[in-house]
Amino acid sequence: MAEQKKIPAQAQESMPAHEHKMDPAPDWKPRHNGVGKLWGKCAIITGGDSGIGRAVAILFAREGARVGIIYLNEDEDAKETCRIIEEDEGGTAFAHRADIGDRDDAFAAMDALREKLGGIDILINNAAQQFMETDLRDITEEHLRRTFDSNVMGYFFCTQAALDHIPEGGAIVNTASVNAFAGMASLVDYSSTRGAITAFSRSMAQQLVGKGIRVNCVAPGPIWTPFIPGTMPADMVEDFGSQVPMGRPGQPWEVATSYLFLASDDGSYFSGQTLHPNGGMIVGS
Repeated sequence: MAEQKKIPAQAQESMPAHEHKMDPAPDWKPRHNGVGKLWGKCAIITGGDSGIGRAVAILFAREGARVGIIYLNEDEDAKETCRIIEEDEGGTAFAHRADIGDRDDAFAAMDALREKLGGIDILINNAAQQFMETDLRDITEEHLRRTFDSNVMGYFFCTQAALDHIPEGGAIVNTASVNAFAGMASLVDYSSTRGAITAFSRSMAQQLVGKGIRVNCVAPGPIWTPFIPGTMPADMVEDFGSQVPMGRPGQPWEVATSYLFLASDDGSYFSGQTLHPNGGMIVGS
């Protein structure tokens, strides 16, 4: 079990929020030496600057992948993720700033990274936003559209941009959430987007199985990422994750291994499935 560190009250006035401002810092560091599970592969990870995306990017680099990350505006976090991959892991990393909720921006980002990487073997659709609101009537159109543009439209656009380039044997892994299965009263719009992505993953798995491309989903529970101080009131952050059976939030490194499994040959018989790193919560699959 990962060491439990006390989380002090904190909040950030931005969404997406910034990893370098969090206390304690999220734990993204891989626990095992790489064995080349993704050697020679090219992977693009949206939201790869921080949180789960950073942990996935670094783990993939450790396993031999060339990595491209797309991020919205978190320049310092994106720069640090690339530095870790290049200096600490000896890998190759490129970052591209884009709003994937805009089709033209998403396609331009995917094309630019594909050219730099030399291809696309793996697509991780992970970027997302969320806004807490306890009354459906108080969800503004602006926030509703921002949430769906980022969490649904961006996944569609990036996948569309990748499909002509992912070869047989490639993989797509989409980020959903435990909230797609259990619901969350204060995150109705966000939970709805994650339900949409679960259905998107299952449908695309059926569409692409004949092309030898696997599509799967990861549905994390409460994970200590910039989402949390960027969403919750400061006093609620202190108890974050305490409601799950393990009694603590997960760390990004504990989730990244699910993406590695599904993206590598280890998951060769998995498509249309969802993995649930959620601290012991029992939900429908």
